[in-house]
Amino acid sequence: MNAAIIGIALGLIIIITFTLLKQFDKKIVYGLILTAIGFLYVGYTWSDITLLIITSIQASVFLFLAYFGITRSINFLIAGYFLHGTWDFLYEYFASTALIPPHYDWFCFSIDFVMGFYLLMIKKHLRDNPKASS
Repeated sequence: MNAAIIGIALGLIIIITFTLLKQFDKKIVYGLILTAIGFLYVGYTWSDITLLIITSIQASVFLFLAYFGITRSINFLIAGYFLHGTWDFLYEYFASTALIPPHYDWFCFSIDFVMGFYLLMIKKHLRDNPKASS
């Protein structure tokens, strides 16, 4: 439970920080974060070739979602965050979680979903106010 609380808190801190720092492009910031969280798994699993292959594939998927989220549509970023949160819980069905920190699934799920919902709110705001910038 603490991992989820920390994930929610950190997600909110990131959102508040980059809301206050208006000079940063939100799509780029959240795309970079999505890419980084995908590659964390690679860093945790580099010592096991099978896990390294699995996590490298998932990291590449999130890299492409981030890229298309930045260059094409925020929908890719939204999907990326919700899919990554889901990945965190499904990971144990693909591979051993022995190399992943304890409770990482809850931490990552909560931070991913907080940021995913925030991006949904940005999308709704932009749809309702076409002249507004993110």
